[in-house]
Amino acid sequence: MIEKKEGKKERVNMDFQTKLRNYADLLVTHGLNIQEGQMLNLTAEICHQELAYLVAEAAYERGAKFVQVDFIDPRLERLRIQKSSEENLQFVPQWISAKYNELVDDKAANMRILGSEFPDILSDLDPQAVNNMRMAQRGAIKYFYEVGIGRSKVHWTLGAAATPAWAKKLFPLLDEDEACARLWDEIFHICRVDREDYLEAWREHNDHLHQRCAVLDKLKIECLHFTGPDTDLKVYLSEHAKFKGGGDQGPFGVEFEPNIPTEECFTTPNRKRTEGKVKTTRPFFINGVLIEDLVLEFKEGKISNFTASSGSETFSAYINSDEGASYLGEVALVGIDSPVYQSGHVFQEILYDENAACHIAVGMAYKFCIRDQEKMSAEDFIHIGCNESKVHTDMMISSEKVDVVAHSFSGEEHLLIKNGEWQI
Repeated sequence: MIEKKEGKKERVNMDFQTKLRNYADLLVTHGLNIQEGQMLNLTAEICHQELAYLVAEAAYERGAKFVQVDFIDPRLERLRIQKSSEENLQFVPQWISAKYNELVDDKAANMRILGSEFPDILSDLDPQAVNNMRMAQRGAIKYFYEVGIGRSKVHWTLGAAATPAWAKKLFPLLDEDEACARLWDEIFHICRVDREDYLEAWREHNDHLHQRCAVLDKLKIECLHFTGPDTDLKVYLSEHAKFKGGGDQGPFGVEFEPNIPTEECFTTPNRKRTEGKVKTTRPFFINGVLIEDLVLEFKEGKISNFTASSGSETFSAYINSDEGASYLGEVALVGIDSPVYQSGHVFQEILYDENAACHIAVGMAYKFCIRDQEKMSAEDFIHIGCNESKVHTDMMISSEKVDVVAHSFSGEEHLLIKNGEWQI
């Protein structure tokens, strides 16, 4: 088994502003790894302006050429959906496409701060209308997702900031101020910024994830077999698949960290070769609607049937967004030693919940999880089963009751996870 070298240091007595500055520095220095002369595009809700300011400050201190901050308000999105015709909901101005194309071509950096001030604001709207609008937006910046994100041609990272409404979902018995403070404490601890050596801690954590991915690659895995309550799922991989975890290498030849936090080792499955049944172990959001108790059945890679206790209409609209939306684009392994899992919370924010459990994702595959992807054509990707879609959503499928066995191309079996715990 791979031994973690990361020191287990206790939280130190830091005030809120110190930890927030550490967090902003982590997002810029380790997450984006901003380079001299690089541009940064930052998207955040208005309520995140304090963190956004600190991120911009840290980026300029590292030599960023220009920092563009786009503040958004979910109430405006709701207003548009309520008041617009179906045709207008699918309109996207050309300057948005041009902006995101430039981010890729200029090898820029892109950050999104998650954690909504109004997490349920779209939950009562027509799921098809919401999905159509989101699909149009995603289609308009397809080049950014396929090349910038999918081929790591931009430095990108996701972070999250506490809001009172989000915090009350985790701590409903506390008042808003107390709940928000508790959520910030969880974010700071999970992201390791409540310790003085946070950057070193992340370097050690990255090394650990890279080592585990190297071990997984050496096994030459053909199939990952998940078993547990209401779960008997086989996810097959291509011979060209490789595992990724921790930092990725960007266009400047230096590492950046796509997600903070991150605890996963993930890869790209063969879209036509997933078989069996799986029950999700945590709720998750799609287009602002909570999907709970989802049970999926797969046949020849495609979702053939599903049930859910809530959010069924939204999930149905989502997996019918395009041809690839009902096939898998990602499978990821996460152990219960994850600090997100150890927190004991279901965060109802995918950035955190996906790092608490093994997960699968419908939709777009990550081409950087394919060996020699730079040499491959679009036809090559189709041939090896790399999924194409405008959407991508993670669904958590493990707990302390789930096992994962790897079947190699040579016919060997390897127990990877037992009762949620890593065995390698």
